[in-house]
Amino acid sequence: MRSDLIKKGVERTPHRALLYGTGITKRALNKPFVGVASSFSEIVPGHVGMRELERFIERGVEAGGGYPFIFGIPAICDGIAMGHSGMKYSLPSRELIADSIEAVAEAHSLDGLILLTNCDKITPGALMAAARINIPTIVVTAGPMLSGRLRGRRLSYVRDAYEAVGRFKKGEINKEELRCLEEEACPGMGSCQGLYTANTMDCLTEVLGMSLPQSGCALAISAKKKRIAYESGERIPELIKENLLPREIMTRQAFEDAIRVDMAFGGSSNTVLHLLAIAYEAGVKLSLDRFDEIGKKTPHLVNLRPGGDYFMEDLEWAGGIPALLNRLENFLAHRPTVSGKSIKEIAREGKVFDVEIIRSLDNPYHKEGGLAILTGSLAPQGAVVKQSAVSDKVKKFEGKARIFNSEEETIKAIYEKKIKEGEVIVIRYEGPRGGPGMREMLSPTAALVGMGLSESVALLTDGRFSGGTRGPCIGHICPEGAVGGPIALLKDGDEILIDIPERKLEVNLSKEVLNERKRNWRRPSPKVKEGYLARYSELVGPASEGAILKSSLVARRS
Repeated sequence: MRSDLIKKGVERTPHRALLYGTGITKRALNKPFVGVASSFSEIVPGHVGMRELERFIERGVEAGGGYPFIFGIPAICDGIAMGHSGMKYSLPSRELIADSIEAVAEAHSLDGLILLTNCDKITPGALMAAARINIPTIVVTAGPMLSGRLRGRRLSYVRDAYEAVGRFKKGEINKEELRCLEEEACPGMGSCQGLYTANTMDCLTEVLGMSLPQSGCALAISAKKKRIAYESGERIPELIKENLLPREIMTRQAFEDAIRVDMAFGGSSNTVLHLLAIAYEAGVKLSLDRFDEIGKKTPHLVNLRPGGDYFMEDLEWAGGIPALLNRLENFLAHRPTVSGKSIKEIAREGKVFDVEIIRSLDNPYHKEGGLAILTGSLAPQGAVVKQSAVSDKVKKFEGKARIFNSEEETIKAIYEKKIKEGEVIVIRYEGPRGGPGMREMLSPTAALVGMGLSESVALLTDGRFSGGTRGPCIGHICPEGAVGGPIALLKDGDEILIDIPERKLEVNLSKEVLNERKRNWRRPSPKVKEGYLARYSELVGPASEGAILKSSLVARRS
């Protein structure tokens, strides 16, 4: 066992002395050491229930013949960090999480890992660590939140809290209704109720084969989630004996299956960043083009919020991810999962209990998948849009640019009703390097929806969007403004064309004009000059490669 390095031989007498100081028994020294990386936090609703899941994981590990050690990893709530400078830390925290897990697992020679996670950047960061360390690992996701209730109507966090702000400022609802919505939209623990980034990544973790079947959709409040936690703990010692490693599970076929499921249920646009980053750590070559190739051949079968009106609880009760895999069985590769079953076996055992929630291949919501990759003179290296959440009326949009150099400027203009119908809002210098941290733009996009502008105004950014965004909103524009990409060269009034069916994002300017503007462009001074974000800004790579830190890219490539 790897842990023999810290517990066997005369030379390890001091090490065993410290281990005995933790309360471990002599007999337990002969068991595999399992690290339980917990992202428990009392400020993140998706994580507040993890203390109980930790106990079930511990019991399972002990029952399976291992010895568990719990340690902590950071967790940020994107919703609380949204719309202000706190969001700059969200994407960069993904790298901190991966590094933290790596540091603890390697320093203590752990034999295996259980990664207890849930929300937006924590799950991808955990998967990056699993791929990098490459020791037997199972991911346990804490599960989605139940829908809220108000006067017989179901509520979800994004639509009924963020979009409600715009509705209030428009005069559509009063203060009392706004207060009721904020108190009832999030009734308890769990990740937000639609196919936003947290739930999308939790489900794709199951598809990748890194968590047990049914894990992605099992509700946070359910006894089923506790059973999954226990069974994951019980399974990890077996996985250690089998020496089944993450890179043997997260193969190219696994990533392509994950992309296909992502397209079939219309997941968050952030998954593009995260799957690219995880694939890199797993040594798998993946490109933006592959997302679009798969998306064009994959029908959209599940329509949860934000694009549709169903919730994660509906997908769970319709059969969860195994049921969706059953619909897609003929597309799937034959490959292993942490459960001991192949993904094909899981798909065959999956059952669809509601044919409206999980539609058949011959009755899709849309013929193409939920995400689309756009390119053109405004995004030579690509941009991402959640096309399943865009009305057919505005999948082709032409308008004049309205330029903003920060999210805050944009929000102010929207709430002051200074945005006109037909305009294309451009928010630049919010990319991985320029932001820094590539902030999500849920506040402006939700404000547009709440104020009734979602089908008359488009929004472009080198930042990114929450999985809860809907409307003609294109993010991840690459190259970003901070490195002199075309988005940095735009001026108010420039004519912009968005053509999602044709995958085009263009500005009606000649190459000569763009080149002239580039010669006169000056890089803006960094927004953050000290601390972690300053270091991150210097090291981070482009969104088209997953916004991975350059230092690790250079080292791994050499």
